Amino acid sequence: MKSTIDILNEVHKGLVMGMESISVISSKVGDGNFKDDLNYQYKEYSKVLDRVNSMFKEKHEYADDTNPMEKAMGWTSIQFSTINDKSNSHISELLIRGNTMGIIEGVKLLNQNPEATNDVKNILNEFVKLQENNIEKLKTYL
Repeated sequence: MKSTIDILNEVHKGLVMGMESISVISSKVGDGNFKDDLNYQYKEYSKVLDRVNSMFKEKHEYADDTNPMEKAMGWTSIQFSTINDKSNSHISELLIRGNTMGIIEGVKLLNQNPEATNDVKNILNEFVKLQENNIEKLKTYL
């Protein structure tokens, strides 16, 4: 079982990576509606991140910094994946893959940590639900 801080760090990492991916990919999107949807997703990630950061603060802890190598690899992956195809469909597919990874991680954390406090479980459930909602919206761009 992971500690509350370990779980919060995993969620924090997923949220930051999602927000960074949206920031990078938004500049490649020409469709105004798609950009609006991405901005909405970014804001929703930010709201959950604020809650996670508040929980860290309550516990007098700080989130681990995101690994700079992971950031660089994510940025590079997006750049290479969109060199020849900046279509809504392709970008949506990339984001759906990322959201799916977030769902898997969130559900694993829930299932593997049944003794987690209710506030941590609520954050995990909100994180998973956010990813699921993102996928449903992104499907419209496939």
